[in-house]
Amino acid sequence: MELPVRGPSQWGTAWLVLWAFAVCVRGGFVEPPPSFSMCSLTEDETRLPCQFQVQEEEQVVQVSWFKELPDGTKEQIITAHLTEGHTEFGRYSGRVRFESSSPTVDSALLIMNTEESYEGKYTCHISTFPYGNFERQLSLTVWTLPISSLDPVVLEEGQSFRIAASCRSVARPPPRLTWDTDLPGQTQNRSSEGGAVSTHFSLHPLRSMNGMRLDCLVWHPALEQPRRISNRLVVQFPPDAAVTGYNGNWYMGLKGAELKCETGGNPKPQSFTWTRGGKALPDGLTVNGARLLFGRALRQNDTGVYECVVNNGIGTRKVESNITVTERIRSVQETTVDTLVMIIIVVAAGVLVIVMIIIIILVNRYHRRKNRKLEMELSERTLKINTLSRQDSSQRLNSVSTDPRGQNEDCTLLRLDSRMKNSLMSLEDRPIYIGSESSLVGRRGTVGQGDVDYLGRPVLYQSSWHEGRESMRGAEMEGEREERRRRVESYLKRSNMSLDSGLPSSLVPIKPQDQDGSVGPTDIPPMLSDLCGQREGVTKGEDWGHSRAVLEVDEADCDTSSYQISEALSNHFHYSNGFLRPKPHSNAILLHPRGQII
Repeated sequence: MELPVRGPSQWGTAWLVLWAFAVCVRGGFVEPPPSFSMCSLTEDETRLPCQFQVQEEEQVVQVSWFKELPDGTKEQIITAHLTEGHTEFGRYSGRVRFESSSPTVDSALLIMNTEESYEGKYTCHISTFPYGNFERQLSLTVWTLPISSLDPVVLEEGQSFRIAASCRSVARPPPRLTWDTDLPGQTQNRSSEGGAVSTHFSLHPLRSMNGMRLDCLVWHPALEQPRRISNRLVVQFPPDAAVTGYNGNWYMGLKGAELKCETGGNPKPQSFTWTRGGKALPDGLTVNGARLLFGRALRQNDTGVYECVVNNGIGTRKVESNITVTERIRSVQETTVDTLVMIIIVVAAGVLVIVMIIIIILVNRYHRRKNRKLEMELSERTLKINTLSRQDSSQRLNSVSTDPRGQNEDCTLLRLDSRMKNSLMSLEDRPIYIGSESSLVGRRGTVGQGDVDYLGRPVLYQSSWHEGRESMRGAEMEGEREERRRRVESYLKRSNMSLDSGLPSSLVPIKPQDQDGSVGPTDIPPMLSDLCGQREGVTKGEDWGHSRAVLEVDEADCDTSSYQISEALSNHFHYSNGFLRPKPHSNAILLHPRGQII
């Protein structure tokens, strides 16, 4: 066995090369290197190296080995002379020898049976001629192989926490001990002088631990791998027992019937006692270990409770079996009816449990779906409420506006249509009386030449007999005309500024179109027509049938206002089915179900 050797390897390869080169050139010890130490095992052969390289004209005359004692003195072991041979000294005689037959060339020493007492420092002394003496010292360590043992402990179930096994080992140097097991427990290690160590494993014994592995591992430098000491834990416990052999269909006349007491436990039970009802067995029954034999045919009086008492030295266990002997053999159907009933009960219970689980799952899913639906409806209603709130706010803002377009569409449409019809019918149906002092004159000719106003009606000019009265009203009408002009201008400004904010379609009058589809300059809303038309100065209280009054129209003012309104309406509205509808706008928002936009 190779043991670790401490020496040249500590100095490195480069140092060894230099040292060997110096030895070859100058001469000296080839081995051992300086400060060399080695190990050996007891009862093994140990080699102490020593070899000296001489120079030219140099010769080894004598080789001697010495051992240094604890007090510092040296004890001579063996000597070899060039001419006189070798000599062994003291207690080493017969135990050591030179490895080579030429000790002066190779002076290695062999210790044939190494003992612990051989541990220490050794000196190889070389005497040469003519250069004198040379010495080299080395150290020897003697190891011993571990001597190990394992002491198992037999435990009983129910005992307190205690040692289950102990492992011990002795060696130089002291070994290391460990446990290889799956058992739950605690380890306690101890050591003493002389290289002896021990370890103990403790636990609470249970019957489930019986037979489990509890091995001790010994670790030592002299061993290539740990030494294993195998062991199985032993836990004793009381026996278990059960009576078998009765199938529930014993009848009178049955032969070969028997009962058996099945047991467990550690150790195995060896004592079995059979009784019936706590008394002795009937005649014809024999006991054979764990078996109770009926040596005859069964009889009606064999019915009863049979007991088996088992003892294994650790505990006792009693088990019973109720035996019934019937008058006749039971059919297979009768035998299995109870089993079928039990199976049906178990299956029904299982089905009931499964149905309950399914019902719970379905109810849970239904409530989840219902809650989800309620959440969605709540979200929709919340959105509607918010939308209605915004619309209501917008309607309230529009309701407080002074813009005449905010009036009810239907009522405004009826009022405007009524005004338009009355205005046209007043000109078409009622006669106009022309006297000697009145004439129909147009700007471009007479009435017969087709002069009409901006509404398509014939132009009526007042005669001279009305001029006096009209001049009296001039100052009054002038003020009203200025007020109406301001109202028209204010209306146009509001119209231009709020066209994008929406105008009910019913408030927009119909624009008659020419043959080419263009909107004529006479497309003035009736509301504005009233403002301009009232300037014609119709005398209040005079009937058209009894007067010849004609209206004088301020064409310049009305034409200017009509043109501005027509241009604004044509830019933001279009004609459709007799109504002017707002044109679509990218920023428009629908606020009214009848088409009003902002």
